[in-house]
Amino acid sequence: MGRLADLSTNEMARQYAQGAAQSAIQPVADFLAPPIEVSKSTGSYKIYDEKSRFHIPDSRRALGGRATELVFNVSDGTYNCLPHSLDVPIDKLEEIESEGLENVFQEAARAAAEVGGLEHEDTVINGALTSVGSGTDLDASAASAIDLIDKIDEQIIEVLKVAKYGSLMGVGVLFGVGAFRRFKNHLKVIARYNGGKKSSQMVAPTIDEAMGLLIGNPEARISFLVKDTAGPGLAESVSFLLDEAVLIFARMGSPSRRDPSFMKTFRLAGQWMIPDSYSRDDGRVEVAKFDWSEDVKITNSAACKRLNFNAS
Repeated sequence: MGRLADLSTNEMARQYAQGAAQSAIQPVADFLAPPIEVSKSTGSYKIYDEKSRFHIPDSRRALGGRATELVFNVSDGTYNCLPHSLDVPIDKLEEIESEGLENVFQEAARAAAEVGGLEHEDTVINGALTSVGSGTDLDASAASAIDLIDKIDEQIIEVLKVAKYGSLMGVGVLFGVGAFRRFKNHLKVIARYNGGKKSSQMVAPTIDEAMGLLIGNPEARISFLVKDTAGPGLAESVSFLLDEAVLIFARMGSPSRRDPSFMKTFRLAGQWMIPDSYSRDDGRVEVAKFDWSEDVKITNSAACKRLNFNAS
């Protein structure tokens, strides 16, 4: 057993790896598809759609009668937390001293966390876009007559109606980069600040300030994830995954297997980015390995609306 093996099983190293992984995925992926820690790799979860909508149950019980049961049925889904793994080879020449080795291991943990986080965010955003479809196009050019704030308000109200979960349910607004650029520079949005007049203060709102204009003051994020869709050896074709799209969706910060929020990530409890190591057969390299299991699911497809803030 190499020195890396001793380090990778250390509790502090484990906590560092999991902390690095959590910080790498927190900004957008866990916002759009909040995690649920589950005790088993497979299990049931409630699916809500047009045929199976959420209804508030009647919990009253007649004397001698049975209670209303909260059960899963055949129309519900099954999550399956499939294994994910990333290996980071470390040449033994890098293992000069124990203090240096700890730094090398932490660098490997950060690299694995960042790459794993990007992959997870890509999976979550693509899953959401596939589910929600092409959405509604709006003219978001700077001087258009459309009130973008009211248009988002309309969708927030629709999402809350779909979820039917009252004040327990939160709403998230996820902007693509192009969409927020048009939103913050739109004349009708700017007109709500400083009476629409230029001043020494900044006129264009930050995302937090802008959300204060929306009904319910929803949480909001901007997705900066880009992807090169060109094949190897071809000129790159880079674009933002969301770009001009805005997703308005029902979300619970701490979801359960039953609540009617839009999207969730099922993840084995205590098994997120688990560090370990093994030696390669040539004896020259030890490999820092990181393993986790998860499954991303759409749980209420109607509880997400898409607006496209186009240039015309």
